[in-house]
Amino acid sequence: MKPAVDRRRCIGAGMCVLTAPDVFDQDDADGTVVLLDPAPPARAADAVRRAAQVCPSGAIALARDDG
Repeated sequence: MKPAVDRRRCIGAGMCVLTAPDVFDQDDADGTVVLLDPAPPARAADAVRRAAQVCPSGAIALARDDG
């Protein structure tokens, strides 16, 4: 699974960081989402999926990694 973020859509709620801190962070300047790991390991898949689900602005999209 490959997460992608839309920083323009992000409202800085921080749910992604609380849910998957190894994959997401927040920008110190404006609080918007920062993608730390564009290809997280399989063990992080549940947390990444949950982060996308709980994002109130829908700023996180997930694509399958068929590679």
